[in-house]
Order: sequence, then C-alpha cells, then structure tokens
Amino acid sequence: MLTGGRLALPEGLVDDGWLVVTGGTIAGIGTGTPPPGEQVDVGGAYVVPGFVDAHCHGGGGGSFSSGDPKEIATAIKAHRRHGTTTMLASLVSDPVRALVDQMAVLRELVTDGELAGIHLEGPFIAASRCGAHDPAVLREPDTATVDALLRAGHGAVRMVTLAPELPGGVRAVRQLAEAGVIAAIGHTDGTEEQIRPAIDAGATVATHLFNGMRPLHHREPGPIGVLLDDERITIELICDLVHVHPTVLRMAARYAGRGRTTLITDAMSATDAADGRYHLGRLEVDVRDGVATLADTGSLAGSTLTMDAAFRNLVRGAGLSVPDAVRATSGRPAELLGLDDRLGSLRTGLAADLVVLDGDLRPARVLRHGTWIA
Repeated sequence: MLTGGRLALPEGLVDDGWLVVTGGTIAGIGTGTPPPGEQVDVGGAYVVPGFVDAHCHGGGGGSFSSGDPKEIATAIKAHRRHGTTTMLASLVSDPVRALVDQMAVLRELVTDGELAGIHLEGPFIAASRCGAHDPAVLREPDTATVDALLRAGHGAVRMVTLAPELPGGVRAVRQLAEAGVIAAIGHTDGTEEQIRPAIDAGATVATHLFNGMRPLHHREPGPIGVLLDDERITIELICDLVHVHPTVLRMAARYAGRGRTTLITDAMSATDAADGRYHLGRLEVDVRDGVATLADTGSLAGSTLTMDAAFRNLVRGAGLSVPDAVRATSGRPAELLGLDDRLGSLRTGLAADLVVLDGDLRPARVLRHGTWIA
C-alpha cells in the first residue's frame, strides 16, 4: 500500500491519497486514513501512471533494430528505470528482409509481455523528408510488401508510419486500417490535398508532428496544418525542447487538447548512455551533450529523451499542468494502443504500473505489474 501521495487520478490530483496493490493489480484507491496493511509512505510525492511510449528505437546502448536479444533487453531496462512501463519497439527503414529478421526477435518479447508491439517507421517514407533514415532502402508501399511485413509480425505490428503522397500510399493506409494496425502519417512532403485522403482512409496518428515533414506555411498548411487541425488525428510530440520549441509544443498541445496529444521519446540507443558515436539503423550518429545528429549531415537523428524528462519538459519547459503531462504520457497513448482497459491510469482493476515522482518530477521509484524496478 502506497500512502501519503498526491495521486494523479483520471479525475484530477488527489492529495494525501493511498493506493493498494495486490498481485500486480491496483486493488483499491482512497484518501484519508488507509485500511490496515503493509504501507510505503511516499511523503507527498506525485504518484502517476507508468509511462507509455509509442515511439522508441532503443536506449542504454541497445537498439531495437540490432536483432540482439541482450541489446534489446538492455534498451527496455533503461527506459523502465525512467518510468516507461509500456512501450512499442520502433524500427527504422531497412530492406524488407532485414525488417522481417528484426521482427522475428521482437515479436517473442511482445508475446512475453515485455513489449506492447512493434512500430515500423518506414520504409514507406519520402526521401526528401527521410531524416535519419537511409534513403537507399526506401520504397513505395505496394500491397504485397505491406502484407508481407504484417504477416511477418504475426500480429505484433501495431503501427506503421508512411508518407501518403507516395504511389499507393492512401491504399496502404486503408490496408493497414482494415488489418487493425495504426496508420501514422510521417516523414512526408505531402500537400494538404495529399494528406486529407489518407485521413479519410483511416490514418489516425501524426508521427512526431513538425519533425520530418513539410513545414507549416500560412498559404499552404501542408501536413502539419492538416494533422493538427483534424480531430481524428492524435499527434506525437518529441518533448526534449530540441526537436520542437517550447512555445510550439505548448501551442500544439493546447490546440490538440488532452484527447489528441501524446508525448514520445523517439529515443535511440544513446539514451541513458554516454556521448559518442552510435548507429541508428544503417547510419552513423554522433551524440554530443545528449543531442543526436547524423555524422555526415548534422541532421537530428532521433533523441536521447526518456519519458520522465518529457514529462518534466512539458510541465517546466512548456508550462502545461501535471494532469496534462499525465494524460500525454500515459492515458492517451494507452487509449491509442487499445490498452486503456488494462493500463495507462490509476484505476482499480488496472495493472499496478506507476511512477513515484519527487519534487523535481524525477522518478524516485517505479512499479511495474506490482514489482519495484531496481
């Protein structure tokens, strides 16, 4: 039983709250005098749901694209220490055969419950907006290739990012939606006229809004204007205060609101590790002062962000509230992934996934499935 906490419940913050955990599940929540039982007094700290990261490439020196189970386990553990109790493993663009091999390793971890699924960020993206993806491996989203990747995932593929202006792009969005896979629009140079049909076909997510897409212009809104304005779209924001300026973060999050805003890390292997030379997929990345850039061009190459830092940045850097940050890091991403009946908020009957945040909004303790993370 956790006592003396500021509980971030769906209806708002509750002071002097208590929360009972039994067998990996939240068994009771209340305020005032707690019922009898073993107690852990958190001394007025925030107690928030475990973070849900729908876009992450690695961490702790390990990459989800490596195909190495030890590296992948290292990455998962690195993010769990920072409060991420649920995550998708994101793969950068690669030849189809390589992606199939990578998914063969990852899908076992999905089956075991270590990962919530796989996110394919490419290879169906625009070369002109490919960012830290190797342009040599990009391709159009033909029906057969999309189907082959979904079948190789054995149900583990939960999201696919693509550029809808590519030949076959809108058809691929419809194909993904009909298969129950989230179709995300990203790394796109599309115009408004090319983006809207993809939304009508079933696209529901904007992959790291602002980054890897045609800029917003007051006479040509492009993907940013369309995706931010359409209430059917959930927007991802990389909240490291490097990829997106704090003022723009605040504007986007306030406009999209709690129902459509999710924070992601887009973290690569250097997250929670030292500066130096790394790889993101096939490309070399230099990390200096925690900022990851391509070694040959200097373009941003993912991030070294953790979800607890994203939470702090939204509150301290962008000026939003703690409940807003809870919703963007837990509640909304859990809904997006169809997991909100099991996790993503502090409610009786849901998984005992939670983070105790100290006065600086840093994780003091992390609980996953009722077990403390070291």
